[in-house]
Amino acid sequence: MLDITDMHILKELTKNSRITMKELGEKVHLTGPAASARVAKLEDNGIIEGYTIKVNQVKMGCLVHAIIHIYTKSTNHQPYLSFLKEHNQFIINNYKVSGESCYLLECKFPSNEILDEFLTGLSNLVGYKLSIVINK
Repeated sequence: MLDITDMHILKELTKNSRITMKELGEKVHLTGPAASARVAKLEDNGIIEGYTIKVNQVKMGCLVHAIIHIYTKSTNHQPYLSFLKEHNQFIINNYKVSGESCYLLECKFPSNEILDEFLTGLSNLVGYKLSIVINK
């Protein structure tokens, strides 16, 4: 069971996973070694599954951020999933969802032209509804 200190640690690590254990300890009112032990326990218990970075997609040259609702045409989703593997450089997330659509696909593209090429290939396999992210 997580206590309030564990929750505070998770909050601080979510803001900055590169924080030193000394700095983390100061923020959650523990010593550096005590904070480190708590983080290790959270990792060992599978609460913390890993650490990652947040990449600025626009600065990486991906100016188009698309959310695509996917409607499969058959119960065989493998052709769609294989298509995504072939185009994984554009994929941020692919969620299998319940509700109106079968998948919610989040993608990034360097241009509308490349998005159009992607959608042309995609339309051979599934139906879709496209939304472009205006602002985050």
